[in-house]
Amino acid sequence: MRMSLQTDYALRMLIYLALRKEESSTVSEVAARYGLSHNHLLKVALHLKNLGLVKTTRGRSGGIRLACEPQQIGIGMLVRSMGSDFALVECMKADGGACILTPACRLKTIICEALDAYLSVFDKYTLADLLTNANDLRTILGIDQETAAEQSAA
Repeated sequence: MRMSLQTDYALRMLIYLALRKEESSTVSEVAARYGLSHNHLLKVALHLKNLGLVKTTRGRSGGIRLACEPQQIGIGMLVRSMGSDFALVECMKADGGACILTPACRLKTIICEALDAYLSVFDKYTLADLLTNANDLRTILGIDQETAAEQSAA
């Protein structure tokens, strides 16, 4: 099982926004900090907005920020909501696939059990759990330096 890039990028964006707290950030800023595609992150930001996890503000001083507290954002919910393909084998596809073993095969049951276990681990955690080392994350992402530069410019 592999997490989709969209889910990975969504988690990274939410971590960044949570570290910035109430300050707005731009998609360009997040893309630059992580070295990711701006266009991909725009799609992710729109999806997160549609899920009600981020707020967007238009205009010169606009940007994006969290719409709720980090402890309210469940990682399991996010992983499920980002449109990941959980059809790990053909018979799990929406159309049922074309495998001739489907009527008698037990593999699908076992794979579903494994997938449930995989997702249940994510269900134990929230965005807040990903921020327990916030100072280290801020340093890696250059957020401390950015804040200090903004304060000295003011």
